[in-house]
Amino acid sequence: MAICPPYPTHPSGPAPVGGGPRHAHWWQRKRVRYGALAALLTLSGLVILALVRRQTGTEGFLVGLGLAVLPVPLLTAAFRWLDRVDPGPWRNMVFAFAWGACAAALIAIVANSFATKWIATATADPAGADTLGATVIAPVVEESAKAAAVLLIFLFRRRDFTGIVDGVVIAGVTATGFAFTENILYLGTAFGADQVTGGRGIASVTAATFFVRVVMSPFAHPLFTVLTGIGFGVAALSGERQRLRRLLLPPTGLLLAMGMHAFWNGSSTFGDYGFFAVYGAFMVPAFGLLTWLVVWTRQRELRTVREELPAYAAAGWLTPAEPFALGSMRARRLAREYAGRHLGKPAARTVAQYEAYATSLAFLRHRGRLGRAGADFAVRERELLHAMWRGREVAQPALDHAARMTAPPVRVVAPPWPVYGVYGHSQRYGPAQHQGAGPDGRPQAHGWYGQPQEPGGHGQPQGYGAYGPVAPSAAYNPYRTRP
Repeated sequence: MAICPPYPTHPSGPAPVGGGPRHAHWWQRKRVRYGALAALLTLSGLVILALVRRQTGTEGFLVGLGLAVLPVPLLTAAFRWLDRVDPGPWRNMVFAFAWGACAAALIAIVANSFATKWIATATADPAGADTLGATVIAPVVEESAKAAAVLLIFLFRRRDFTGIVDGVVIAGVTATGFAFTENILYLGTAFGADQVTGGRGIASVTAATFFVRVVMSPFAHPLFTVLTGIGFGVAALSGERQRLRRLLLPPTGLLLAMGMHAFWNGSSTFGDYGFFAVYGAFMVPAFGLLTWLVVWTRQRELRTVREELPAYAAAGWLTPAEPFALGSMRARRLAREYAGRHLGKPAARTVAQYEAYATSLAFLRHRGRLGRAGADFAVRERELLHAMWRGREVAQPALDHAARMTAPPVRVVAPPWPVYGVYGHSQRYGPAQHQGAGPDGRPQAHGWYGQPQEPGGHGQPQGYGAYGPVAPSAAYNPYRTRP
């Protein structure tokens, strides 16, 4: 049962949202919590830095750092591109990367080393302990450590975690940070081995490690952890009454991530060509399938924006052209460029914020219509509407311009019956907007929803919204024929 109204209340201007300040204990203040989290991540980073440098040496650490950083911008840019429809805050991305690179990497190094040594001592078989540690211990420890970042954002940043794409982005960025630290360790160790054996060029251990980990499989760790993110994302889409689904899906995604990770690590035990067989027959198809799933989900989000926002246009919060523009990534980009070109970079940022608020509003209404919104639906809707209201003077003209530039041209077919013009003359092939005649014989146009439009003060059409006449620009139909 939907809890959102069919037509939100028309704005009369911004209004304060929420109650007054509440007393909070010192440990509940945001600054204290953020400070404690930053201190924890910084301490983890310093410890992991010392451990990696101790194992690789200073020169090996610097070489590993220089090589490991190469795929990071490409991977983070790819995940940011996926998140363009409803971009999450940068602080979530920074936290996810820092957690993966510092906290998760530290947990993995300490736990894997302890478990492998314990198994070797208990079984007196160091080689078997290494194999067991790589195929069983490492996937469980590493995927659990990375999943902790997704869980924390899911619990404490619930408003920023609304679906599958958010889960994929957070999990992928966390895994990118983890792979970055792990690559420093592996590449630095390989460089140290080359220094001892004298390996040079493409035959060196460093070159082979770089090719396998950075060139062939930079997406390996993100691919594993993305399964955990999908589990959390589907759980975020579930309603509050679907408690069993919300509880079971994240652990299921985590188990799948562990299984894929274990299969990948165990490929070296499948013979001389086991790695390439697993890579070609399993990893590449899995990567392609997940990429298709995420891109399809991204397109579905844009369709949700186009379907949900017309209700707010009918109530007067948006112009009729905005739902079309906000549901197109090209139109959004053109709107930002238009505002930046005419009013400067602050205006472009205002348009970007307006687009983000409008997208969050569309997703909120979609969840409310499906009965999956929380008890704070009305409060959250009011917050988003008033945040958009503050930027409407800059954003709405830019989005209307983008709608005009991106609206698909419509082929005009002449009606088989005569259409009478202003002076009563037959216009069999008259203008396309003359769709029938009014009581006085004059042509009568139709707007966005097909309502009649009476001539305005200068003969221009004037639309009728939910609360009476609106401005001529609001009656603009983005699907009209472009000149």
